[in-house]
Amino acid sequence: MALRRFLGLKGADPGDAAGDPAGEGHPSGAPDAADRAAETATVRRIVAELSALPPAQGRFLAGFAYILSRAAHADLDISAEETHLMERYVVDYGRLPEAQAVLAVEIAKNQSRMHGGTEDYLVTREFRDVATEEQRLALLRCCYAVGAADASISAEENAEIRQIASELGLDRSRLNAVAEEFKDQLSVIQAMRRSHGGAGDGAGGNAAGGNAAG
Repeated sequence: MALRRFLGLKGADPGDAAGDPAGEGHPSGAPDAADRAAETATVRRIVAELSALPPAQGRFLAGFAYILSRAAHADLDISAEETHLMERYVVDYGRLPEAQAVLAVEIAKNQSRMHGGTEDYLVTREFRDVATEEQRLALLRCCYAVGAADASISAEENAEIRQIASELGLDRSRLNAVAEEFKDQLSVIQAMRRSHGGAGDGAGGNAAGGNAAG
């Protein structure tokens, strides 16, 4: 498939019209022509602004920006605060000029909004294969930070980030360790504290945080 060919990973034979004829890379079975067309559009639009980078760096950043957008868009809204933080992370991790990072993030956001349902799993799985564990943990932490940029990580964002962690091959203990850093921003914890008149981090708060994280 076009996205897999761009990432330079297994099943990336350019002569294979389907790229993944058995549908092994798609959670619901063999992808159809619309899925392949959407992936082609994603590659062309995101990679166009990263084409001057070394191929490995471009692949890494394309996946990085898309997955950040996936996490931010889980609640069907990407705030200005979330966008600004995504741009900062792409600058920091990609060592890109700000203008190029802004455009790369905007393209990734648009692709996530339009084609997220068909591409999320594929993009995240391929990022897992090109990134080290340290890089995958850094991305997970960035996803939580982006979700917390507007002071509250929604239940939808938290659930999506947990799914991202699973697709990145990160186990429950690593997920929970990162989630614990953002416990105060989880909307479920905030709601529980309001209902208890602003109670502190008692056993109930920790249990709710653990449930929300894992």
